[in-house]
Amino acid sequence: MSEASTRRIAHIDMDAFFASCELSQYPELRGLPMVVAGRASHSPKIRPDGTREFSRLRDYAGRGVLTTATYEARALGVHSAMPAMQAARLAPNAILLPVNFELYRRYSRLFKEAVHSISPLVQDVGIDEVYADVSALEADSATIAQQLKAAVFAATNLTCSVGIAPNKLLAKLCSDMQKPDGTTIITMADLPVRIWPMPASKINGIGPKANAKLATFGITTIGELATYPEPWLVQHFGQSYGHWLYRVSHGLDDRPVVIERQPVSMSRETTFERNLHPVRDRDELRAAFTHLCERVADDLQRKGYLCRKVGLKLRFDDFKTVTRDLTLPEPVAEAKPLRHAAGQCLKRIDLGRTIRLLGVKASGLLRASELTSAITGKDEAQFMLDFD
Repeated sequence: MSEASTRRIAHIDMDAFFASCELSQYPELRGLPMVVAGRASHSPKIRPDGTREFSRLRDYAGRGVLTTATYEARALGVHSAMPAMQAARLAPNAILLPVNFELYRRYSRLFKEAVHSISPLVQDVGIDEVYADVSALEADSATIAQQLKAAVFAATNLTCSVGIAPNKLLAKLCSDMQKPDGTTIITMADLPVRIWPMPASKINGIGPKANAKLATFGITTIGELATYPEPWLVQHFGQSYGHWLYRVSHGLDDRPVVIERQPVSMSRETTFERNLHPVRDRDELRAAFTHLCERVADDLQRKGYLCRKVGLKLRFDDFKTVTRDLTLPEPVAEAKPLRHAAGQCLKRIDLGRTIRLLGVKASGLLRASELTSAITGKDEAQFMLDFD
């Protein structure tokens, strides 16, 4: 039996993670539409009778975006990364809570420690998701999935969804099939029935541009994509991407679960549903820009790094991609200096066309622990005052 046929990769994804963390602090909000986007001023107020008074999304004013939304809020049409002012028009009475990254990092640590207690082979891919290679565990896949879910719930009192499949591609697809609190297990034999009916856009790496081009050929599902031979895909999508499309449509992915590696950079980017004009859509662009910087900052802090260089990436409506970067006078890990540096990069780009993609990257990474030990000839407390 080949190694590929015996591999079992689990993708463990927390359910509406930021929202679930907040509900752990405010259980009276369970079952209600709630979003996270506000500042500290949107924190709940205590009434004279001891109950809490919450802000509403209609109270929001600014250029921020939603960090998360409960499933009840999503049913009203709002979603994460949506500009908060736009969301307020769809769900004005939704509860509004401020972002609390300290809380989310604490729950993330507990979640990942719980997964490690079941499988030592774990790859951290985000604050609320991991891959685990469970091939060597003796139990059957259903038992392993139940063990993972039970360990996570015991540690956090939050639910997660687990997908187990022969590789990372399929594991990630199936972990999303039965959210929330779901378990999905598939083998390669399940591909025609379970995977091929899914929209092609469900595959991470098939973005709006590629999905639109596939649609011009009548390709809307993974199964339809799988009917096309590799040479045809290479002809229409290029050598590398065409080869990749062929493989993923057939459920092929040999990427290993990477246990630990030193990151070269950390980045976040978003492709807009429509091309945004630098002037007419300025508020939406600013909100997305700030949100990306916040996510990069959270990645840095969660993994214990600072960066010495910030980069900006723009892709315009003619698909021309422009990048700029800036070396910082001091290494940072906070959203505000990242946003400022990225803004300086933006000033060096001609914004004469509409924008389809925006990205922010932190590079020149340095472990925060190494920075402290590297300080010489300067009092640490004074350094931290300067750093602040």
